[in-house]
Amino acid sequence: MEFKEAKNKFVQTWGALGSQWGINKTMAQIHALLMVSHEPISMEDIMDELQISRGNASMNLRALMDWGIVYKEYKAGERKEFFTAEKDLDELAVKISRERSKREIKPALKVLKEVSAIESDGTAAEKHFVDQTSKLYDFVLKADNVLDKITEYKDNWLAKLVVKIMK
Repeated sequence: MEFKEAKNKFVQTWGALGSQWGINKTMAQIHALLMVSHEPISMEDIMDELQISRGNASMNLRALMDWGIVYKEYKAGERKEFFTAEKDLDELAVKISRERSKREIKPALKVLKEVSAIESDGTAAEKHFVDQTSKLYDFVLKADNVLDKITEYKDNWLAKLVVKIMK
């Protein structure tokens, strides 16, 4: 397989995986393209490579920057903006984990806390509902706390050891 074919296959596969992870295909493809590029890429080059519109490229680049995994760069003498992705895979995992927690886990915890705190009238169905949603809240909270500890691994010797063992 030649380089161009391999690169395209990677970008397409990463895009397909992205939709399974809860982000749109184009966002994942842009991220993949930037992640494997050895130098920053202009929006025009991204549009050309992926055959997408300026609006689509702009919207998805903004979302990737909001996640903290893509950065805008400027080149002296160039009017174009260039983009690059986080190359450190450990840092990438930490940023994605934190962002997913903020966008998905924390809102779910809020809802679970709210629904498990209803005043039960004593029926078996309500008791069961409160019991199950309380257990689910406790479980998700523990999982989120573990995730927080792991993402703080750079300052935590124990988490560093766990990550080292997992490798």
